[in-house]
Amino acid sequence: MTTPTETLEFQSEARQLLQLMIHSIYSNKDTFLRELVSNASDALDKLRLATYRDKDLDADTGDLHIKIETDPAARTLTVRDNGIGMSREEVVSLIGTIAKSGTAEFLRKLKDSQDAAASQDLIGQFGVGFYASFMVADQVTLVTRKAGEPEGVRWESAGEGTYTIGAAEDAPQGTSVTLHLKPEDAEDNLFDYTSPTKIREIVKRYSDFLTWPIRMAPLTTPEPAADAEGEAAAPAEPELETVNSMKALWARSQSEVTEEEYAEFYKHVSHDWSGPLETVRLNAEGTFEYQALLFIPSRAPMDLFMRERKRGVQLYVKRVFIMDDCEELVPEYLRFIKGVVDAADLSLNVSREILQQDRQIQLIRKRLVKKILSTVKSLQADKPESYTTFWTEFGKAVKEGLLSDPDNRNAILEICSFDSTHDTEKQTTLREYVERMKDGQQHIYYLTGESRQAIENSPHMEALAAKGYEVLILTDPIDEMWVDGVPDFDEKQFQSIAKGQVDLDTDEEKKATEAAREIQQKDFEPLLTWLTTTLEATVKEVRLSTRLTTSPACIVGDTYDLTPNLEKMYRAMGQPLPPIKRILELNPDHGLVTGLRTAHSERPEDESLPETAELLYSMALLAEGGDLPDPSRFIKLLATRLEKTL
Repeated sequence: MTTPTETLEFQSEARQLLQLMIHSIYSNKDTFLRELVSNASDALDKLRLATYRDKDLDADTGDLHIKIETDPAARTLTVRDNGIGMSREEVVSLIGTIAKSGTAEFLRKLKDSQDAAASQDLIGQFGVGFYASFMVADQVTLVTRKAGEPEGVRWESAGEGTYTIGAAEDAPQGTSVTLHLKPEDAEDNLFDYTSPTKIREIVKRYSDFLTWPIRMAPLTTPEPAADAEGEAAAPAEPELETVNSMKALWARSQSEVTEEEYAEFYKHVSHDWSGPLETVRLNAEGTFEYQALLFIPSRAPMDLFMRERKRGVQLYVKRVFIMDDCEELVPEYLRFIKGVVDAADLSLNVSREILQQDRQIQLIRKRLVKKILSTVKSLQADKPESYTTFWTEFGKAVKEGLLSDPDNRNAILEICSFDSTHDTEKQTTLREYVERMKDGQQHIYYLTGESRQAIENSPHMEALAAKGYEVLILTDPIDEMWVDGVPDFDEKQFQSIAKGQVDLDTDEEKKATEAAREIQQKDFEPLLTWLTTTLEATVKEVRLSTRLTTSPACIVGDTYDLTPNLEKMYRAMGQPLPPIKRILELNPDHGLVTGLRTAHSERPEDESLPETAELLYSMALLAEGGDLPDPSRFIKLLATRLEKTL
């Protein structure tokens, strides 16, 4: 029974994207053909793979190819393939809706963008695939039949909110997309896309490397031959010409490939509309052979930190496409890497489950990771601007590897950059930090927090700033995680200046002040004991501090305590945590602290003293950016105290 033709509405995001394409300000409209040809190539890859895996699939794989036809009189352009095709459900889900993660965010940013150049950049960053057709066409007709299915599907739309979908009788296997082209308009970069010369030029520029033949009618049609009576015979169908070289880019010598070809291949595999930041090539020979052509993008995709994102590189075996997004070849923290790995010795029937256990895949992955990290290290040394772009776009993701990839931890640390107190504008590497360390300094000091400003104004910084010690300023959420899992760099241990004891004095300074410290500790002992008891609900200890110079107090954690920021993150994720008590440190030279010691010594029963202790703790909590447990009580106590001073 033939399925009836229906008129359906596009999903709202798809409708917005279509309108965007119809009124596109994107200048390079030629790329619509790259998108269509790339889709056709994917369909051929998928058919060949499907027939390897299902020997009973009723599919014609005798002459897999892409065909492009132009009709100047009707002003149409058709791109055909005899690949896997689509079912009715797939057409609706793939074209009627956008399942791509980050769609809503992309559309919101686009709506907010007033700058035409920024809008173009966003369109290119998102990648629009099939929808790019509406940049050059006012109507699109798609006819498709999935391999092995008896009935085809016809889809048609003018891109105005609805589309029709119905059965297509006698549709051949594969997909054809016919564009009813808009009038030529050179000012708007709308060229004559019925011109075979123009189409060949676009194919050569964007799709020359595809491994499937792209065929077109010859530019010149031969004159019809005369028959025996001298009469002109009916013109024969001209033999189609293959207009692309079909040489896999990764199989060609590096000297034969131009930067432009690499850039176009990157756009093909990544669906990005801008070129890569860096190209990474790797050829392995010997026990097992493979070739890799990888790319570091020039900007992060919108879904870099989204759970439903796809990641991984394309896997081929002896030039046969096996799968997109092969996650086993690159670790999670390098999920932004794009490209192709072509292995010589894997089985064509390899599955994702087999890949997870395959020793060759694990060895390939090991070498790819080392090559990528060494390439970034080279950028750091030889192309500092490119490295800065890389770190700005992907640094947060790369730092995940400090926890997940201990084998390459040192290599990752070498390519990391951090804000520091050394320079307010320029980040520092750990190697540069170590080279600037003071004589006798054994630790790499750092402080985590929500912002640079909050960290720079933290009481914990006071003594280190006074003595000229450099402190790393760590504000990324991932920083809260890795600093506890990474012991050292170049045999210098990482130390939080908000945890444990921070000892900045030299041995000579300690000897000179030892007697004075002992006297000071004895003088403050009654106050410290009383405060520990008074504040026992919120702190586990009150002690004198060596890290304060101007603030009266600060709150620190024990060496293995969670930081307040990390505690907040866990609670925000709904993870229950027991109450964490921390340590209150006092500045023995601050007037408020010495005054409190005197008051406690002279009138220990004074009922206002516990309130003063509570205010002191609350001020220290606020100074580190913490949240007060009872803000209204704090305000009430403070107001009462201020009132008494007037």
